[in-house]
Amino acid sequence: MGVTPRSAPEELNDPVPRSSENADGLASVRSLAAEQAADAVASADPEEMLRRPWRLDPQVALRPEPFGALAYHFGTRRLSLLKSPALLDALERLDEHASAVEALRAAGVAEAELPPYAQALATLARAGMIHEAERK
Repeated sequence: MGVTPRSAPEELNDPVPRSSENADGLASVRSLAAEQAADAVASADPEEMLRRPWRLDPQVALRPEPFGALAYHFGTRRLSLLKSPALLDALERLDEHASAVEALRAAGVAEAELPPYAQALATLARAGMIHEAERK
C-alpha cells in the first residue's frame, strides 16, 4: 500500500516552464513557495500528519482503478498511483472530516494499518496532491 509518484520527463518536470515566466518571475516564485510549503508540511512526522485536517488540491483529478486509483495534478502534470482503494476512499472523504485519521477510519482502515497510510499521505503532500486545511 502506498503511492508511487510518476513524473514527466525531466525537461517537463518543472511546473512552470521557463519560457512562460512573466517578466518579473512571479510564476516561478509562486511555484517555489508552494513547493517549500509542501515540503515543510510533508517533512513532519507522518503520525502527526494524521491528526491534521487535509484537503485534496482543486487541480487534482482522481480516477478509480481496480488497484486503487490514478491521481493527476493538472497544474504540475504529475501522475501518482494510489495503490489502495481505501486510500482513494479516504482522499475523497478528506473534506468531510476534521483529520486525516478520521477520513481513513471512515474508509475502513484499521488502527494497525495506519502507518503505511500516513506515509502515503506524506508522499501526496510532498507532491502537492493534498494540502493542510483549516481546522473545522
